[in-house]
Amino acid sequence: MTLTAPLHVRPLTASDEPRWRELFRGYRAFYLLPESEEVVSRVWDWLMDPAHECEGLVAEGPDGITAIGHHRRFARPSTGTVGIWLDDLFTAPEARGRGAGRAIIAHLTALASAEDSSVVRWITAADNRQAQALYDRVAARTDWVTYDARPEGEA
Repeated sequence: MTLTAPLHVRPLTASDEPRWRELFRGYRAFYLLPESEEVVSRVWDWLMDPAHECEGLVAEGPDGITAIGHHRRFARPSTGTVGIWLDDLFTAPEARGRGAGRAIIAHLTALASAEDSSVVRWITAADNRQAQALYDRVAARTDWVTYDARPEGEA
């Protein structure tokens, strides 16, 4: 695939807040999560707190920020290594297919190499075929099945 415009991936900064909020709201809507400015603000606060484990990236081109990615390190006791977990990746609908998601993943794999991390890992919805078309080109699909257990007392 050829990129239509040069993209630069960089860490999220405080001046990115308006566009980040717009894209993060879009991400939440895509996954049919309820609207919540409380959640949006909480995640923004996490991303701006250097002591918090979550970090943010943006893919930026001539027309501004087109994609966001949130990631964190995680311990892998079975291998005695540390990996990078890509929690959220979202490209503005009008910019899809132009390389922003690929650029963020490439940035993370380069970061993993520089840090001697063992893997960059993420999940996506089973019906997110557009994202899977990219993911199948840049990573290996695993055989693992994911489960979620609710904390005691939650419905």
